[in-house]
Amino acid sequence: QVHLVESGGGSVQAGGSLRLSCSASVYTPSSFCMAWFRQTLGKEREGVASIDVDGGTSYSDSVKGRFTISQDDAKNTLYLQMNSLKPEDTATYYCAACTWERVCPPLSRLSEYNYWGQGTRVTVSS
Repeated sequence: QVHLVESGGGSVQAGGSLRLSCSASVYTPSSFCMAWFRQTLGKEREGVASIDVDGGTSYSDSVKGRFTISQDDAKNTLYLQMNSLKPEDTATYYCAACTWERVCPPLSRLSEYNYWGQGTRVTVSS
């Protein structure tokens, strides 16, 4: 059983920055694929960024160049550094794990991620 807890959400003005954290119990984040997703009310959950066991990363086009995914095994924590935030980044952000893959599935394949956190809310005002 993998337990994920996100934190770090909040309210920020456009152009600002936030760093989200995902604390993982039981395991070391670099043991398998980890990712961040987000969801806005009334819309489908979408992939934001993923990180493979070997450190390879993937980003959605909407956040590429602004967001950075990373992990700290010593702290059992996954991070999402979000810079140059835009109002359209407003959403609930979820971390997820795909424990049967070392290389992450495409961000569009949400069903392959078998553990999810409860989410943390990010609000970006213009």
